[in-house]
Amino acid sequence: MTKFVCAFLLIFLTAFVTQLVYGGGEGSLTVQECPGACDYRCSKDHARKACLFYCNLCCEKCLCVPSETFGNKEECPCYNNRKTKEGKTKYP
Repeated sequence: MTKFVCAFLLIFLTAFVTQLVYGGGEGSLTVQECPGACDYRCSKDHARKACLFYCNLCCEKCLCVPSETFGNKEECPCYNNRKTKEGKTKYP
């Protein structure tokens, strides 16, 4: 029984550390974290209100916001792959 508990704890700890080190990407945020992540994402955008609106809308669907204030959309495929009718990326 002790070996089983030790093995379980080792697997759990490995998964936890892996998430900390390689976390991010799709589904790494909670809905409650979206406003803060989008606030940073849109902090340098000239159309801040629109950026915040669309960023939060997408974050609620994808649970992911790309890092930094511009670019890096490939970090969140759900965020990156949504397109407008004109073929442009839908979210900032």
